Amino acid sequence: MGIFDVAQSVVNSAAGIIVSDTSIDISSVTANLQTRLMAMDLGPLFGLWFQSIFVGFTMWALTICIFIIVYGRMIEIYLATSIAPIPMATMLNRESGGMGQNYLRSLFALGFQGFLIIVCVAIYAVLVKSISVSTDISKAIWTCMGYTVLLCFTLFKTGSLAKSIFNAH
Repeated sequence: MGIFDVAQSVVNSAAGIIVSDTSIDISSVTANLQTRLMAMDLGPLFGLWFQSIFVGFTMWALTICIFIIVYGRMIEIYLATSIAPIPMATMLNRESGGMGQNYLRSLFALGFQGFLIIVCVAIYAVLVKSISVSTDISKAIWTCMGYTVLLCFTLFKTGSLAKSIFNAH
């Protein structure tokens, strides 16, 4: 549990810094959006509506995928700590001591994975914050969806990256 206390301290410290730097004020982004939509013709509005429906459905699916990844990682932590007595009992054994050492490495990797997830979400927030709605609304919608796909992909990679950093099998 000490490993996860250290990891939680690192994650909390990183989250405090990241949250203050990546907050998004949505009212300033969409200030003149209604007037721009009122100035558009019916054809482009219908196309924008169709794109919004498609991207909204896709974003809903990506949100479910992201929640599954994050909650799956938490369940993985609980499962890893629940079997701790078995590999820890092998730590002092000369022949099978590698099992305990690899278990500790994998625990450090699981703890560090939370930090990597926080960094991925912070990068996503900075990217979404940089989207400009003032030029093209359709481009902004698709850019946001692209960034969300990128977030989902990077969240999948945090596990293997953390394991490779700590050389856990």
